[in-house]
Amino acid sequence: MKNAMRYPRLLQACRYGLILTSAVVVIGVFSGAADKERKEVAAKGPAVVAPRFEVDPMWPKPLPNHWILGQVIGVDVDAEDNVWIIHRNTGLDPKEVYPTLNPPASECCIPAPPVLVFNSKGELLRSWGGPGKGYDWPSSNHGITVDYKGNVWIGGNGRGQTPGEALLPHDESAMGQGFVHDSMVLKFTATGKFLMQIGKPFGGKGSNDLENFKLPAKMLVDAKTNELYVADGYGNRRVIVLDADTGAYKRHWGAYGNKPDDTQLPAYKAGDKPKQFRMPVHAVTLSEDRLLYVCDRTNDRIQVFKTDGTFVKEAWIKPATLGDGSTFDIALSRDPGQKYLYVADGSNQQVHILDRASLEILTAFGDGGRQPGQFYAVHSIVTDSKGNIYTTETYHGRRVQKFVYQGLEPVPAKSQGTVWPKR
Repeated sequence: MKNAMRYPRLLQACRYGLILTSAVVVIGVFSGAADKERKEVAAKGPAVVAPRFEVDPMWPKPLPNHWILGQVIGVDVDAEDNVWIIHRNTGLDPKEVYPTLNPPASECCIPAPPVLVFNSKGELLRSWGGPGKGYDWPSSNHGITVDYKGNVWIGGNGRGQTPGEALLPHDESAMGQGFVHDSMVLKFTATGKFLMQIGKPFGGKGSNDLENFKLPAKMLVDAKTNELYVADGYGNRRVIVLDADTGAYKRHWGAYGNKPDDTQLPAYKAGDKPKQFRMPVHAVTLSEDRLLYVCDRTNDRIQVFKTDGTFVKEAWIKPATLGDGSTFDIALSRDPGQKYLYVADGSNQQVHILDRASLEILTAFGDGGRQPGQFYAVHSIVTDSKGNIYTTETYHGRRVQKFVYQGLEPVPAKSQGTVWPKR
């Protein structure tokens, strides 16, 4: 101790030496652990990479005129990245639409027109829709598609007891029951001018009827062939293809490319592989490499076809899901190879991200709730040219949301939960 007092620098040097030696030992331990972890990761193969998104809680901007949305039942994006939605402006709670009562009970709120168009900033550009001269507006509209010419297509899934009697309210539990009112598909210009109606109300005769639909759920138009594909849908069990200019029939098929059969299927259970679609056949999406993806919703599966109806492959999404099923809608990523699929799952309240080649689920985002980034019955989904996702919600969800593309990153978890902005 006396020597230490006489030689303080020597003592300080000894202490630094001890610290340095300890640090080297500690670093060596951590370095060894890191090397071991890297080797374990390398042995498992490369990390899974997938698109990452963040919700934009400020999109869209507030609607004018005290307007309020009902069940938002369709979404599409046009060539200018404008976002089109269609909603059901009937069936709102009386307290939501006090001004429509007689006498009016308050200043707010008023049902918005069925078709609304927003720009990418969330600003409302135009609105239109509803009953008019020369066509039969659906009693329960369902799905909206803007084709490569800028025309707008609308389907519907409304029912009635008998022709001429009061229509039944939309109810998933009543699929296929009663008489079908919405046996038609409508075509309009971008400003709402009526162009064509294919099919007639109460006209649907089954899945092999070549003149009418039966509760058609969603459409798309193939720009290369000018053909209209219809997921038909809530009353039928088929995909049907027609000429988009004349409405002339081209072809149709059921699950696995078979001739559709309307025989009632038993209740779905996990592990089932039914030979026919189960109602509803809810969505169709066409990739650039000419593969058609079909959502067989209450069978919890996606089936893939060539455009002539040849079956290619299938995959199940959350196959233990009962009730409304798991495959509500499907969209393609916007990278050159369209590497990813996005599946809206309105029962599990998520958007699943799939590898398109393998149909393997890589990750998912979303959770049940009413905050931005959460879902109440996410129903429809679409991507814009920048890779952003837009979703709609039915039942009491009644909204449209924007999820901003953040690029490709290693997948943090199979279920990411609410993708709130990091900044």
